[in-house]
Amino acid sequence: MISHTFSDSSRGTRIQKVLAEAGVASRRHCEVLIQEGRVRVNGQLITNLPAWVDPKLDSIHIDGVLLRQGGRTWASNNPNKTYLMVHKPKGVICSTAEPEGRRLITDLVDRSVPARIYPVGRLDADSTGLVLLTDDGELSNRLTHPRYQVSKQYLVSVKGKLGQEELARLRRGLFLTDRSHSDSGPRRTGMQRVQIMGQKTDRSRFDRTTLTIELREGRNREIRRLLARLGFRTRKLKRTAIGPLKLKGLAPGQWRHLTTLEVRQLKKVAKISDQKIDPSKVAR
Repeated sequence: MISHTFSDSSRGTRIQKVLAEAGVASRRHCEVLIQEGRVRVNGQLITNLPAWVDPKLDSIHIDGVLLRQGGRTWASNNPNKTYLMVHKPKGVICSTAEPEGRRLITDLVDRSVPARIYPVGRLDADSTGLVLLTDDGELSNRLTHPRYQVSKQYLVSVKGKLGQEELARLRRGLFLTDRSHSDSGPRRTGMQRVQIMGQKTDRSRFDRTTLTIELREGRNREIRRLLARLGFRTRKLKRTAIGPLKLKGLAPGQWRHLTTLEVRQLKKVAKISDQKIDPSKVAR
């Protein structure tokens, strides 16, 4: 039920798109911020979607802080940001709120970290591996938006034996429905790179195939859904890299600050001009 006066699509642009383009976070995480009751437009609380705003006229506040007014953005491009690498274990949720009480990715981080950080993109509960946590909305948006083509790499184990024909189909792409936008029809989705690393028969006499996969656009459970379309069930899925950032030196559940070099490399691949980085926010 809509409880605000911004339900007219002729007003302008979807609010989550405006927030994402202002560098707050990815569109998906901006939707979470709205649902958590942290966004106001012209003083009016926005908790339900869809909602449309006019970025040239409306005043937008997040957590009481003015983000945008009359086409001008205040809160982006702040160099004093926090950047963390986390090795997500199975069963942990990539969100900042969980009504069912499951463990959140932010629960793994020491409470001494002062920033209100959030995950860049998501891994589903059954997946493991690299998650980036930050309060840098511009970087988050660029690392997740398909326009910037930032690669994500995965190590995947499936039940069954894939051959070259299946690999070719995965590269060409299959049609998937975007679950986050029920009004949009199926569109072709493929893997940028997929390679067989090994095949074996386990003790239960089931064939297993290990793959390395690279994506440039991470849709909801995309890898699992693509493999399922070909009749293969994903047993394990681990993200090993985001752009130049590699998961290394961390056991499941552990985290660390990114180094200054790692932050600069991420900004370079996201096409963000290098700015002064606060050394207290990164590893030495």
